[in-house]
Amino acid sequence: MTLPFRIGTVGSPISTPKKPGGSIGAIQQIHAVGLNALELGWVQSVRVSEETCAAIKKEAETQDVLVSVHAPYFINLNADDEEWPKSRKRLKDAAYYGNLAGATDIIFHPGSYFEKPAEEVLSVAIPRLSECVKELKAAGNPVTLRPETMGKSAMLGSLEDTLAMSRALEGVLPCVDFAHLHARTGGKINTREEWMSQLTLIENTLGVEALQHMHIHLSGIEYSAKGEKNHLPLKESDFNLVELIEVLLKRKCSGRIMCESPIMEEDALYIKETIEKA
Repeated sequence: MTLPFRIGTVGSPISTPKKPGGSIGAIQQIHAVGLNALELGWVQSVRVSEETCAAIKKEAETQDVLVSVHAPYFINLNADDEEWPKSRKRLKDAAYYGNLAGATDIIFHPGSYFEKPAEEVLSVAIPRLSECVKELKAAGNPVTLRPETMGKSAMLGSLEDTLAMSRALEGVLPCVDFAHLHARTGGKINTREEWMSQLTLIENTLGVEALQHMHIHLSGIEYSAKGEKNHLPLKESDFNLVELIEVLLKRKCSGRIMCESPIMEEDALYIKETIEKA
């Protein structure tokens, strides 16, 4: 059975052997457990050589594992003028080395509102992101930059925010973390109707092609009224995975689903099994 989604983990599977370890070992383990996508977790910094990137790309092609990159957490499109160049370098480094490693998509956290209205923050964020996109295009770098939907209401990263960036800039598409959207709204966005409305918003804003090239994060999640507290195993949370999968299939969505659960590959395989049953 060919599934409409590639499925994998964000970061190396927990079961990755120490030898060879690293990204090569992670790719081999993804393949070994029956998955076929990996999001490299370069979340603290980008410290990788061009030679290592070439080896990652070769191994991913050998094992038929699609690669994306999670850029460092410390990127903020709304940083002050002194801090922004550092954020910009982190995003550009993730895109440069990610492309060398065979990654097609670069996922990043877009930043914070700093208690300002979303419209005001986007008026700063979009031009800055536009600069990055132009530089990547000029360098012939084909990666897609994906601002992630965030789990706390104080963070830049509502679905509407990520769609505004994507609509404004070619080469930008959202990374839709459905668990984050559930947590961000204090427990809403967890029914067929609510997910259907989210997918309709994506289609109406970016076209049906965006639903056919989705990059999704999934996990269970613990939250408060202010949003995300921490990730949970799917079966230990109130996240309604079965209905979400049914809605994604009904809308003929495709792309990648990457698991961020504390039991990453176990829950990724549970997601795969849920899709197969549906």
